[in-house]
Amino acid sequence: MPQELLLAGPYDLQFRSYEKAPLKPGEVRAHAVLSGISHGTELNLYRGTSPFDQKRFDPDLRLFVEGTERSSYPMGLGYEWVGRVTEVGAQVENWQVGDLVHLPFNHRETHTFVAGRRTSFGPIVPLPPGLEPERGIVLALAGVALQAVHDAHVKLGDRVAVFGLGTIGLLTVQLVRLNGAAWVDAVDPLPTRRTLAKALGADRALDPGECDVGREIKAASPHHGADVAIEVSGHYPGLHEAIRSVRMAGTVVAAGYYQGSGTALRLGEEWHHNRVTMISSMGVWGCPHRDHPAWDRGRIHEVATELLRTGQLRTDGFITHRIPFARAPEAYERIDRHPEQVVKVVLTY
Repeated sequence: MPQELLLAGPYDLQFRSYEKAPLKPGEVRAHAVLSGISHGTELNLYRGTSPFDQKRFDPDLRLFVEGTERSSYPMGLGYEWVGRVTEVGAQVENWQVGDLVHLPFNHRETHTFVAGRRTSFGPIVPLPPGLEPERGIVLALAGVALQAVHDAHVKLGDRVAVFGLGTIGLLTVQLVRLNGAAWVDAVDPLPTRRTLAKALGADRALDPGECDVGREIKAASPHHGADVAIEVSGHYPGLHEAIRSVRMAGTVVAAGYYQGSGTALRLGEEWHHNRVTMISSMGVWGCPHRDHPAWDRGRIHEVATELLRTGQLRTDGFITHRIPFARAPEAYERIDRHPEQVVKVVLTY
């Protein structure tokens, strides 16, 4: 029987078998090729540090409130899954056995879905020819990066700083350049990631452990700072340094998933004295695009797909570890304990 991966509690990953039901009319079944692990959202769930672990999100009030209605465990993990179609049900058009598909679903050996069903990324359609699994596996994260660049309103000639050079940050470096940034500073403590950022278009890569990043960025700019900083690490020290790096009345886009109290944020300093605008970038959980209805999550997904297909967004060197699905706990442990070794970890099937 096929298996799926479940989180039974913090740091407790388990496999569960499930049965494949016969296809109904309109359904398609695909077998996994790769699934990508999110080093932000998924790791916070894995560690038990997500706010959902202790609180409930009220969708009407848009407010986290104390207590949970029920135990959230066991839960599925994952939202980057690429599979190959193995069965097509009756009354299904435009799908064939062998098609590749990207699904925002959890880590498991197969998925069955309704052809054309709408998800948070728009309708489910086959991946276009030429977009192989190794690039398709970052589609959701490419959408996060594109949403952040849209929220930043980067203009032709802007100086931009990108904080955090994981998968989303490396994609963001490329997108701000495509959007017309004249200078891109890339910031991360890990040398492998800084090297990748330079290869993908950053003008300079800075190590926050070796220099005062805010001072370096401001001293090198004729306008005394970046016009825009995009923070995607999800760490409060990075967010504070992004605030320090922008010019008077500059913009900071916070696109990371921050956990716990922000003791590293000192909002009485540069944020207050430089009148910095800070924008939260979020494209899911019912949040509309700031240019809705001209743009929505489906259109973001379409553009990200095309940029990856044509090679305008490169993913060279992103996948540092391919770990068999049966050894998934090892993958999470490696990301948790040795982040310096990884950029993108994928499960293979």
